[in-house]
Amino acid sequence: MQVPAPFEYERATSVDQAIGLLERLGGSARLVAGGHSLLPMMKLRLANFEYLIDINDLHAELGYIRFEGAEVRIGALTRHRELLESDELAAVFPIFRDAERVIADPIVRNRGTLGGSLCQADPSEDLSAVCTTLDASCVIRGPGGAQRVVSMEQFHVGPYETAVAENEILTEIRFPFKPDLCGSAYAKVERRAGDWAVVSAGSAVWIGGDGTIVDARVGLAAVGPNTTGIPEISAALRGREPSEELYETAGAIAAHSCEPVTDQRGSADYKRHLANELTRRTLRRAVERTRG
Repeated sequence: MQVPAPFEYERATSVDQAIGLLERLGGSARLVAGGHSLLPMMKLRLANFEYLIDINDLHAELGYIRFEGAEVRIGALTRHRELLESDELAAVFPIFRDAERVIADPIVRNRGTLGGSLCQADPSEDLSAVCTTLDASCVIRGPGGAQRVVSMEQFHVGPYETAVAENEILTEIRFPFKPDLCGSAYAKVERRAGDWAVVSAGSAVWIGGDGTIVDARVGLAAVGPNTTGIPEISAALRGREPSEELYETAGAIAAHSCEPVTDQRGSADYKRHLANELTRRTLRRAVERTRG
């Protein structure tokens, strides 16, 4: 039976207290909420920490979905189940419901959090691809109430590595809410239900009053060291009318731009094929949703 190395347990009652504990304990401590990624790594001795700081009691402070002006703001401790069940969120960003339906199983979705998913920084992680697609920004709080906001590109420094320092906490994720008609969609190929993606793609499209694309974004997962946004696709689609030819162009750019590796989930060529197909499929669905 695999068990983690011995550790001390602390339970935080506020964000500031959690930050104070992180500052005092330094790199020997790690936050835990759902724990579905961290605890298996500790059992395998791939990660060892002297202290675990339980932040589940902070859900009242950091578990929310709010619509504020031109932004949708989601607390870092908002659970997968809450993202899945929010009709308000699905009405503006249906990509969230698409993704949550293919994430793990009900047990994980009841406990796992948006912030935990992003901070895991797994290149195959679904919600990282969703946040990249929607051009999200991450709010990071540190000692003394200091706060900074970084883009998803800045947040994910590398595989399993983020911009959050040892004495900081990811508190909120913000999504711009534009006045144009918006449609979004997510698709994933997996070996079995709830598994990590072989390849996944998210697309978001904003349509102007004249029927042309004002903006479009595509985010891919499992095809490089981080979840990948592809600005070349955005540039190719802006100002154009949606069409199958345009989706094919975007798919070709996605296949050319990603950097998959051959592993037990499939060959690099197969993953490029999936990047092409899923990009076309999600763009088509996103545009259909702007019309529906």
